[in-house]
Amino acid sequence: MPRHVCFLVYSGFVLLDLSGPLEAFSNANRAHPSGYRFTVASLEGGLILTSGGLQVATEPLQVVDRVDTLIIVGAPAVPMGDLMMPMAAAIRHMSLRSRRTASVCTGAFVLAESGLLDGRVATTHWNYAPQLQARYPALRVDGDRIWTEDENVWTSAGMSAGIDMALAMIEQDLGKEVARFAARMLVVYYRRPGGQDQFSSLLDFDPGSDRIRTVLSYARDHLRDDLTVERLADVAHMSVRQFGRVFAASIGVTPAKAVERLRIEAARPLVEDGHQTFEEIARGVGFGDADHMLRCFVRVVGRTPQELRRSARQADRDGGSGRKADQ
Repeated sequence: MPRHVCFLVYSGFVLLDLSGPLEAFSNANRAHPSGYRFTVASLEGGLILTSGGLQVATEPLQVVDRVDTLIIVGAPAVPMGDLMMPMAAAIRHMSLRSRRTASVCTGAFVLAESGLLDGRVATTHWNYAPQLQARYPALRVDGDRIWTEDENVWTSAGMSAGIDMALAMIEQDLGKEVARFAARMLVVYYRRPGGQDQFSSLLDFDPGSDRIRTVLSYARDHLRDDLTVERLADVAHMSVRQFGRVFAASIGVTPAKAVERLRIEAARPLVEDGHQTFEEIARGVGFGDADHMLRCFVRVVGRTPQELRRSARQADRDGGSGRKADQ
């Protein structure tokens, strides 16, 4: 019998917080046809406006039968106002008839209002994590996590993190192969562990210069190559001296440090996945050897590749949990 997944939405919700996890579960059905069925619900039912101005048809929550998984979606701003109390009451009632309850992004505020996060570890979009902690001191917010699982209550950060959480749920329900299939169909990593930081070092690089942007794009596509400052300066059509000065002014770090961070960004999911040796990964992303990669990880990430791999394996043994291994 298919597992019933109910998405709870409200006016102004983010469409991707709904559609991302929904597509993950839907793609799982292609590999396991009896996997899931879906309902999109709101308190009153009817057409609900998204943050982008589209309308989505919903069922009244009170007519939704017993569900396997209840997921509260997020909005661009923290949910507040007259809907919070009735939604929290509805979630408390529905959770008694659900195997697990979850939130995406700022949906964690509604989930916290229901009391289901009291005494638990939770996450949300990094921008709202301090506000969530301040408003609900009975829970412990870990704003660096992509998603968390604390017994039968799950939370995730914003946007694409909802997909990561859904893939972890699919793995728990239907196994790794079905989750891998769903990830491949979505063309996303299988899968970012819940303990991975929300921030990407790539996101820190926002150059104002088109030439520097071209250099970064080139570097990402040629990580295995010897990316000397001379070579990168040639890509930028600048002298070495001018390139070094302009690059540091645009990015805030030297070209060598930027390349190092790009290589770490490429290596980290491979390290955590565990299918390649450290030597293979190091050669594949341009570190040359595992010892050099280890030193760079310790300097930039603060953890060795071995520690990251052990943490990922511990998360797998714990059922894919976003909790840290020492918790």
